[in-house]
Amino acid sequence: MIATLATALGVNAHDPAFWMPLVFMALLFAIIVAGTVLDGFDIGVGCLALFAPSDLRPRMLSLLSPWRDANEFWLFLGMGLFVAAFPHAWGSVMGELYLPLCILALGVLLRSVAFELRLRSPVELQSRWLFGFALGSLITALAHGFLLAQVVVTYQDDVGYLWFSLFVGLSAVAAYCLLGSAWLIMRVGGELRARAVMWGRRAVRWAAAGAVGVSVVLAFGNAGIFLKWSDGPHWSIVVAMWFSVLICFVSIEMCFQRMINSSYRTTALPFVMTLMVFLITLGGLGYSFFPYLVLDDITIWDAAASVDSLRLVLAATVVALPVALIFNLWVYWRMFGLSIAPTPPEFKDQRAGGGNIVV
Repeated sequence: MIATLATALGVNAHDPAFWMPLVFMALLFAIIVAGTVLDGFDIGVGCLALFAPSDLRPRMLSLLSPWRDANEFWLFLGMGLFVAAFPHAWGSVMGELYLPLCILALGVLLRSVAFELRLRSPVELQSRWLFGFALGSLITALAHGFLLAQVVVTYQDDVGYLWFSLFVGLSAVAAYCLLGSAWLIMRVGGELRARAVMWGRRAVRWAAAGAVGVSVVLAFGNAGIFLKWSDGPHWSIVVAMWFSVLICFVSIEMCFQRMINSSYRTTALPFVMTLMVFLITLGGLGYSFFPYLVLDDITIWDAAASVDSLRLVLAATVVALPVALIFNLWVYWRMFGLSIAPTPPEFKDQRAGGGNIVV
C-alpha cells in the first residue's frame, strides 16, 4: 500500500518528503487514540459527577487526582504536533471547526481551573468548583462529539447535519459516561459501584447507536470511503470489525445485567471491552480518512511542512517522546485495580486504642 501511494505521488518511497509526513501522521493518530482513551475515563467520571449524590462526588474526584496532570498532556501535545508538522492544513481546519474547537477549549479550561481551585478553596465553596469540573467535562464531551460529526459530514452545516451533530455529541457524552462508569466499577466498591453499574446500563445503548450512526453516515455520505471498505478483499475486515464491536457491546450489557442480578463485584471486563470499542472505532475512522487531513481536499503531503522543518520537529520528538512515554507509563500503571479509600484519622485512633468502631 505504501509503495502504491509513493508511485501515485510520483516519488520514491525512501524520499523524506514522502515518509516523514507518514511518520508524523502515525504519531498524531497515536496521540489522538491515547488522549481519547486515557483522558476518556477522566471526562466520563466528570460527566457522571453531575448525576451522583453530593456525598459521593468528592470520592469520584479524588480517584482522578493521580491522572489529572497526565490527562491534560495529550491535548496540548496533539495540537502542538499538528501545527508544527502540518501547518498548511491548520488554517482550513481551524476555519471550519472554529466553533467546536472554541467550545472544546472552554470545556478543557473550565475542567482544569475548577479541579485545581477546588483543592485550594474553603470547604463551603468546594461543591461549586466540583460542579464546575462536572460541567466542563460535559462541555468537553459534547465538543468531541460535535467535532467528530463535523469532520464526518465534511463541515456541512445544513439543518439535517446539525441534528446529526447534536446526536453524535450526545452519543459521545454517553460513550465517555460508559467508559467512566466501567472504570469506577473496576476501581471502587459499595454504593458508588452500584450506581456506576446503573449509569453504564443507561449509557451503553446510546454509545452503540452513536458508533453505528457515525459509521453509516461516513460510509454512505462519501463514495470514496464506501468503495474503500466495500471493494476487493476488505469485506472480511469489515465483517470482523462489526462482529468485534457487537461482541464488545453485548459483553458489556451482559456483564452489567449479571452484576445487578447476582452481585456488584469488582471486574475489569466492561472497561476492557469499552476500550476495545474505542480502539476499533478510532482505527476505522483513521483508515477511512487516510491519507486525507481534510477529506477529499488536503492530503498529509499537501499539509506537511518542509522537509527541513520536519527534520527539526522529528529531532525534538525523538528526544521528548521517550520522556513522555516513561512519564505516562509511570502514572497510568496504577489505573487498573481496586482503590481503597483512606481511613479517617479518628478510625485509626480507635483501632490503636482498642475502641469500638461503629459502621
